[in-house]
Amino acid sequence: MDSDASIRFFETQFQRQAHHADRSLNPFEQQALPYLRGKMLDYGCGLGNLSVAAARQGCSVVALDASHSAIKHLRQIASTESLQITAAEADLRSYEVRDEYDAIACIGLLMFFDCHSAFAQLQQLQAHVRPGGVAVVNVLVQGTTYLGMFDPSSHCLFARDEMHKRFAGWEILCSEYQDYPSANDTTKSFVTVIARKPEPRTAA
Repeated sequence: MDSDASIRFFETQFQRQAHHADRSLNPFEQQALPYLRGKMLDYGCGLGNLSVAAARQGCSVVALDASHSAIKHLRQIASTESLQITAAEADLRSYEVRDEYDAIACIGLLMFFDCHSAFAQLQQLQAHVRPGGVAVVNVLVQGTTYLGMFDPSSHCLFARDEMHKRFAGWEILCSEYQDYPSANDTTKSFVTVIARKPEPRTAA
């Protein structure tokens, strides 16, 4: 499955889910929601269930995804409920983040990039969290045996300690590994890290 094929895969999935109007948060989004505040970036928002929940609790949300159907669906909800959500289509493998945010969520996305792109985008997201702000990142890690959604040459299973190394110096608020059974006796192994960016040190 190449990168465009993965986008088509999720486009079809999002069309089906939007039709059934399922707005429930997945377990990773449920973990993230209590930590979201202020100006928030939902990087790889999918249908935008987390964006909607965050906006309902007072966040001003920028939501990005490569799926046309997902963004159209989210815009309709935001308009109907008069929520502070700006939703846009974007190629997130190379998207340049320009603003700073109090919270950035990137859930279930980076593993669909090659590792170079995944690490570069993670670094960029970290750079655009304001001091004292929070990043929420969820990825598949090594140990995952369900690989049917991946192109063998264009995905990234993070080493199990990779995320913690990349958040060195941040305050880890929550760190959890979760395994989920999948088809044909395979497993999806996730890590979710929620971390606060340190404030700059003041001179004595």
